[in-house]
Amino acid sequence: MLTQEDDVEISALARRGWSIAAIARHTGRDRKTVRRHLAGFETVRGNRPSPIEPWRAYLEARFADDPHVFVTVLYGELRNLGFTRSYPTLVREIRRLKLRPACACCSAGTQKTVELVHQPGEELQLDWLELHETPWGRKAYVLVGALSYSGRIRGVFSEQTSFAYLAGALDRLLRRFGGTAKSWRTDRMATFVYPGSDRLRPEAAELAKHYGVQVAICPAKRPQRKGVVEKSIDYLTRSWWTSAPVKTPAQAQADLDRWTATSADNRRRGPKTVASLADTEPLLTLPASAFPAVLEVERMVERQAMVNFEGNRYSTGPELVGQTVTVRARLGGLTVDIHAPSGILAARHRRAPAGAEQAIRDETHTRALQGEVLAQFSTGAAPRKRKANLPPGDAARAEATRLRQGSAADEVKVDLGSYAKVAEVAR
Repeated sequence: MLTQEDDVEISALARRGWSIAAIARHTGRDRKTVRRHLAGFETVRGNRPSPIEPWRAYLEARFADDPHVFVTVLYGELRNLGFTRSYPTLVREIRRLKLRPACACCSAGTQKTVELVHQPGEELQLDWLELHETPWGRKAYVLVGALSYSGRIRGVFSEQTSFAYLAGALDRLLRRFGGTAKSWRTDRMATFVYPGSDRLRPEAAELAKHYGVQVAICPAKRPQRKGVVEKSIDYLTRSWWTSAPVKTPAQAQADLDRWTATSADNRRRGPKTVASLADTEPLLTLPASAFPAVLEVERMVERQAMVNFEGNRYSTGPELVGQTVTVRARLGGLTVDIHAPSGILAARHRRAPAGAEQAIRDETHTRALQGEVLAQFSTGAAPRKRKANLPPGDAARAEATRLRQGSAADEVKVDLGSYAKVAEVAR
């Protein structure tokens, strides 16, 4: 069976027009296996647990005690703890899971590097920029992409970093580039890979296949492998974000697009600019529609019976004011669905462009809201006279009399004659 990585790579190569024989030679797979997979008959192997997983905590503790402990010593200890696999299996899994920590003393002075040579259109590096403080008072995320060859950068604001929001931001990012490189390089973000591994999640594999690309995951603790996007994020933060004249997410996105197309693209790369280098990169054509992921968020209905979503406001029935509803929208879809807390579809609206700051109202919702607002003032009572003379009425005066009589009955009365009799007896 094929792994998720082989599945993505074979699909990407076939989409570029490679023959089955060429794909088989490149991936080391049999031609019949490649042919069956492309025909839809080959299954994909999922994420199998490591054979040393039951002893992983023990190995981590031993490496914490001594990073230089020999695997032969660990093998003898694990045999006494019930480990039945071979020594080569233990060595392979320790290396694959990267259980042995790096020793700062041993690696001191050996951190050398070399500039990687990137071919035009081969690689796009991706990473999130997290903005904790924004002028609109909420945390924001920016998906930043950088072409490794030319250094062209683009960014897209996103409300969250979940897979659906990642897929949506990625599609908008690629369309700002006008295409995609043959490979995406990213770190071990949880929306792409299983935590603690390099294994692609099934939905991430389908996303890559949708665009016909390969996915390269950076090794753990090797951020320099995606140094192009790391440096781009630092440049974007220092040169644009710290002084960006924005007040809303829509303004921030528009100003970021302006800045990347002017200041960032006009940087010099030797005798040429970033823009001139990027214009020569052969990028893959994008699909007509975005990957069909579904955005789903919870929102509180405002007093005006409106719900905020993607920088726009959508109406609901007035009976939902103050309640938490679920807003759903498919990427590339033309509608927005609002579901009541019970799960029933409460409203469906046409989808406004993200960040357009539009208010989309349904006439039925508007009339119902107006009716409830007017009903609050239709009590049938005469209007209150602001300067009328209204002294205490009969009921109030009767109650006041009762209170006075009660207080008089409770008073303590002193009889001086009794005191005189007591004094005479005492003589």
